[in-house]
Amino acid sequence: MHRMFHLALACAALAVTPSLAGVRVLLAQAPPLMLPKQSPSAAVSQSIGLTTVSITYDRPAVNGRQVWGTLVPFGDVWRAGANENTVIAFTSPVRVGGRTLEAGRYGLHMIPTRREWTVILSRQANAWGSFSYDPKEDAARFTTTPAPSAMHERLAYTLDDPTESSVVATLRWEKLAVPIRIETDTKAVVTDSLREQLRGLGRFFWEPWSQAAGWSAANGVNLDEALAWAERSIAINENFTNLRVKASLLGQRGDQAGAAAAARRSLAIATEREMNTYGYLLMGQGKVDSAIVVFRKNTRDYPKSWNTYDSLAEAYATKGDKKLAAESYTKALAIVPDTTQRARIQGALSKLR
Repeated sequence: MHRMFHLALACAALAVTPSLAGVRVLLAQAPPLMLPKQSPSAAVSQSIGLTTVSITYDRPAVNGRQVWGTLVPFGDVWRAGANENTVIAFTSPVRVGGRTLEAGRYGLHMIPTRREWTVILSRQANAWGSFSYDPKEDAARFTTTPAPSAMHERLAYTLDDPTESSVVATLRWEKLAVPIRIETDTKAVVTDSLREQLRGLGRFFWEPWSQAAGWSAANGVNLDEALAWAERSIAINENFTNLRVKASLLGQRGDQAGAAAAARRSLAIATEREMNTYGYLLMGQGKVDSAIVVFRKNTRDYPKSWNTYDSLAEAYATKGDKKLAAESYTKALAIVPDTTQRARIQGALSKLR
């Protein structure tokens, strides 16, 4: 009996031992806690047309230290931030420092000096700091001149002075600002994007073809292909909008007769609302007399619409012809059913007296 008891104890010990070993392994592999970084992460982005420029980085603090030349030595490659290398990304091709770069992510490094700085965009964007930096991986390398700046305790990047085709990325830390100018060919980017978008579901509707052609006409680019887009829109549903786009494109291409014919056709099939919108577009362009011609036609085509007379009256008032403005407002007032609009028109009439 005594021997059997000890044998049972030995078996129990053998059964327990692996479990205890497993507990020790689990303790050795305990997951780390999430705690604040000394240099917190940050990101900034800016759209330039359809291109997005973004910078992700960590923000070291001055913390009473001498930064330039000491904490960040002169003449050494620096990660331009803290922890992992700073990353700058572009969703479309850009031009930086005289170099054209494809869309993508790039590691951002700098070499500070007392005067000019060297800026490096590396094809390696996943490194820890600049410790494994390899110049053979450079996508672009150029110089820039820092400028004095207001004090920034923590390093920051800003994207300044955005236009339709450029932005200036600026590193700001301590009392220094380091600018990097970034440019993109927005018209080419948008044109490529339109081609791609028109391969999708939108190709079965008239509006996307007209919108793409209209953007091209407004920006004076890709006129031949844009005319084909306008014709594709008209084939699906001929209307005032796409005919006006076609007229604009033909005019820019030098076909004045074709442009005039398309414009006449657009006016012949325009709805009351389209004519009214067109009249206000002309007014917004300062072409008040042309707007009056359009509004007059609308009153002839739609004599029972109070809105046509109201718009004509506004055009006459803008021109300074109070008499004709009052006549048109009076006609509108006689047939307008809505009490709010009646009150507005009465107010407009009282101002003309």
